[in-house]
Amino acid sequence: MSGKTFQNELGFCPECGAILPLLGDKGGVKCYTCKQEFGPEVFGDMRTQYVIHFNSPSDLSKLKRSKRGKGKAPEAEGPTVERQCPVCKNTTMSYATLQLRSADEGQTVFYTCTKCKYKENENS
Repeated sequence: MSGKTFQNELGFCPECGAILPLLGDKGGVKCYTCKQEFGPEVFGDMRTQYVIHFNSPSDLSKLKRSKRGKGKAPEAEGPTVERQCPVCKNTTMSYATLQLRSADEGQTVFYTCTKCKYKENENS
C-alpha cells in the first residue's frame, strides 16, 4: 500500500486502521495486520497531565478566619459523604474521583471538607 489510506487517530495504523502495538526497543512499531513499520511519530504526543491543587496550611487558616461569624451553612463542591475531617472534625466531606493509576487498579478519591475546605486523597 502506498500513502495514507485512512484518516487515522494517534495509535492506529495509517495504512490499514488497525490498532498498533506498543513501541519496540528501537523506538519503532510494526503493524500486526499490514506489516508496515512506523516511527514513534505515529503515536504523536499522547501524554496526559493532571494538576491537582491542595490547600496550604496558610490558605486553610485564612479560610477559617474569613468563614467565622457568617452564620450560613457551608456549601459542598460536589457529592457529599459522611467522613470526619482530620482538621476541624466536621463529619461531612465532598468528594471527586479520578482514575490516575492503571485500569486494573482502583481509582483515587479526593475529599474536601465542607466546613474548612481541607483536602485529602485516598487510593481505593
